[in-house]
Amino acid sequence: MLSLRFDRLQAAPWARPGSAMTTLLVVALLLFTSAEVFAHAVTQGDKGYIQEISGVHHLPFTYLGAKHMMTGYDHILFLFGVIFFLYRLQHIAVYVSLFAIGHSTTMVLGVYYNIGINSYLIDAVIGFSVVYKALDNLGAFQRWFGVQPNTKVATLIFGLIHGFGLATKIQEYEISPDGLVPNLLAFNVGVEIGQLLALAVILIGMSYWRRTAGFARHAYSANVAMMSAGFILVGMQLTGYFVS
Repeated sequence: MLSLRFDRLQAAPWARPGSAMTTLLVVALLLFTSAEVFAHAVTQGDKGYIQEISGVHHLPFTYLGAKHMMTGYDHILFLFGVIFFLYRLQHIAVYVSLFAIGHSTTMVLGVYYNIGINSYLIDAVIGFSVVYKALDNLGAFQRWFGVQPNTKVATLIFGLIHGFGLATKIQEYEISPDGLVPNLLAFNVGVEIGQLLALAVILIGMSYWRRTAGFARHAYSANVAMMSAGFILVGMQLTGYFVS
């Protein structure tokens, strides 16, 4: 089935040069997006609030988790790539579950054991995950290497990496050790709620888009734009690493 999909990608009319204009417009918009939006950094207000409280606070941490995921454009871009060619809800559920298991595991363990990873470097790897998924959707690995990577394993692995990115951001909150585990679990619940909300919006938009002739014309450009956004994110994070 995958080979048929990639054959259609190679032969499809959306690979024509005219579609490049759409890609350029999207990339131009992304270039003017601030670095804070892509890094979904911890806001001073949220950080100050967390530093002032101690004990178990389920609702505030659930809210922060949902907010963090909803403003994490790198995570949302990766999810968008994962479900781009998935049409059945059971298939979507499998891949989203693998991603959730991955990022939940490393997020909780990373914070609990205080595993420190430079935020710029981990966000650069997360940006690369977006590039990888776009190339996978374009059938690049089959054309270049004659091999199709296991998409489920890749989703789980990148989920683990995304989780370390979340853990790095949570550590910036400087959470009190009093009530740490319940608050972490509440934050994780919030992340999953935010992920489901973002996924619902994506699925609604995709369901309408797939019914139009424009999907066949612009699917290639959409993935090229997503890949370009990933490269931009990688470049921004590496720049931040070297100048910080």
